[in-house]
Amino acid sequence: MTALIFDCDGVLADTERYGHLPAFNATFAQFGLNVHWSEEEYGEKLKIGGGKERMASLFDDPSFAAAHRRDDLALWHRTKTAIFQQLVGDLPPRPGIARIIGEALDQGWTVAVASTSAEPSVRAVLQHAVGPRIAERVPVFAGDIVPAKKPDPAIYELTASRLGLDKADTLVIEDSRNGLLAATRAGLRCLVTVNGYTEDEDFTEAVLVVPELGDPGRPPVEVLANRGPARPGAYLTLDDLRACLRDGDGR
Repeated sequence: MTALIFDCDGVLADTERYGHLPAFNATFAQFGLNVHWSEEEYGEKLKIGGGKERMASLFDDPSFAAAHRRDDLALWHRTKTAIFQQLVGDLPPRPGIARIIGEALDQGWTVAVASTSAEPSVRAVLQHAVGPRIAERVPVFAGDIVPAKKPDPAIYELTASRLGLDKADTLVIEDSRNGLLAATRAGLRCLVTVNGYTEDEDFTEAVLVVPELGDPGRPPVEVLANRGPARPGAYLTLDDLRACLRDGDGR
């Protein structure tokens, strides 16, 4: 059975710039921390897998570490998660997500979301992106259920194992190099939909790279790199995703 595993942030919705960044900064302000990440600074933080881990990087600054207790980190992160959930309703879903997930489920495909972001945040984004009726049909694997964050493959290994997936029939949709590496190190093929934070990253291992999945009525999707037999038209279809699981000669 064909399976799709979606990352959450930057894949289901444009969450980083419009959700996580303002939630981090609001948390810093709420706790009186002398920290405010710019969009450029946050782009660097995105190289660190996991929101809690990004927040923990503040302690790399000796002056910050001297002024604050690392024990406060869990409270800061819970607060940030709560603030983020309040912002989810205003986040723009990525084009094609609701269409593809709905069609895949209707065709009997297995669809899951795998992310090392906090589970409440991931579920909120999924429900916002596809609607509650579809979201309840999609299992979510998220948070601290694995010991290491992307680019470690643990979250994808766990998802494939829990769902009993055949890796040869499973395609991951990611948006970052860390996510791509996590997928390929788990032995899974990966399609990448880039965003403003990741468009310049190296996606050599991806079978297909596009700016979005696309939708009818939108401008045609530009294929940025294609290492498989898929030949997308104006927008990606289930046939295109299925083709990403075949070798270049169509096998």
